[in-house]
Amino acid sequence: MTASPQSPTTQQLADARKAVISSSIGAALEWFDIIVYATFATTIAKLFYPESDATFALILTFATFAISYVIRPLGGMVLGSYADRKGRKAALTLTLMLMMVGTLIMAIAPTYEMVGVWGALIILLSRLLQGFSAGGEFGTATAFLIETAPHKKAFYASWQVAAQGASMLLASAFGFVLTTQLSTEALESWGWRVPFFVGLLIGPVGLYIRARLEETEEFIKVEKSKSPLGQLFAHNYGRLLAGAAAIGVATISVYMILYMPTFAVQNLHIPADAAFLGGVVAGIVTLVSVPFIGHLADRVGPARVMTWAAVAALVGAWPLFKLMTGNPTVPVMIVVIALLGVIMAFYFGPLPALISSLFPAAIRGSGISVTYNVGVTVLGGIAPLVLTWLISATGSLDAPSFYYMAIAVLSLIGLAVIRLRYKLA
Repeated sequence: MTASPQSPTTQQLADARKAVISSSIGAALEWFDIIVYATFATTIAKLFYPESDATFALILTFATFAISYVIRPLGGMVLGSYADRKGRKAALTLTLMLMMVGTLIMAIAPTYEMVGVWGALIILLSRLLQGFSAGGEFGTATAFLIETAPHKKAFYASWQVAAQGASMLLASAFGFVLTTQLSTEALESWGWRVPFFVGLLIGPVGLYIRARLEETEEFIKVEKSKSPLGQLFAHNYGRLLAGAAAIGVATISVYMILYMPTFAVQNLHIPADAAFLGGVVAGIVTLVSVPFIGHLADRVGPARVMTWAAVAALVGAWPLFKLMTGNPTVPVMIVVIALLGVIMAFYFGPLPALISSLFPAAIRGSGISVTYNVGVTVLGGIAPLVLTWLISATGSLDAPSFYYMAIAVLSLIGLAVIRLRYKLA
């Protein structure tokens, strides 16, 4: 990613800032909803699967979480193709509206005590709708950011990831405040719903801003593809597969961090309120550091920065878990999560710019959406379910580190293909 030889105009910079705000709001709502669900997984399991034992109820809760990811590639195909045919602006508005509906259903879902098994089916509907809409959000927003940015494309695109850090910080802060200030009865009766209602407040602001966006000049000028998906799968499947593999460390790092409070409470017997502090720290690390990492990626290349981070993930995963399981204290847990946050920031920050550079403008919405969601679904969305099952099946608290290392190897292979075959730094 090299800077434009011409200095950007004042209007171009203003449009880029507006694109950052608009895209960040969508990313913030998407990830706030996801993180809140993972944060309150133990409470949700108790309220919606009360007749199961604690471990199995948690597995069912994360299974619902994972199922919402199965539909993400479908959302990516439908909404990404829509963005390539009808425009980035139209797709951005549609995805945000769908996200708001999914979050609202989750906020008002009746529990098992109210409607029996229907409660679990209602939250499944919420997760499916959220997954479908999220499937189109990242690809469309990234395409919009990349096409709007006059220069420093990795920097501008990285703000999507910074917004996720803000969501992680805010969601973890909600978890900490609600678990420390509310009784168990209050938390289970209404407290867990509060963050979902707060998340809904983001939506109208985002819709207002997105309604006033201008379509990107690059999309307007490009010759439209009659079948973006057909072109993607027929001529770009190698780029799709390499990109999906490269997404691994980004998505597994996020879900490893999200899984940590549940892991710490269930297996290390760390108090739930303290476990949330780790998410706050990781959120701060991501929010503050990612824009600077975006600047770095513009200078040396996104793939190069991501390779360094993937190696750090591979080398550091097992020692970090041994440190935490061998010293199950709050300070150690916070340090481990903070270090995972650093790895995530260095890997995830340059990712939007790298994936967008794999595809031409005519199929960029479809290409980014499908690639990202295949990677996230296969390598990240099922992670909490797999990690919970692995620990239950093996009895080893180190099992998550081996899963993390395996994903890091896969991502290094994907990055090598991108750098050597497609000549992207």
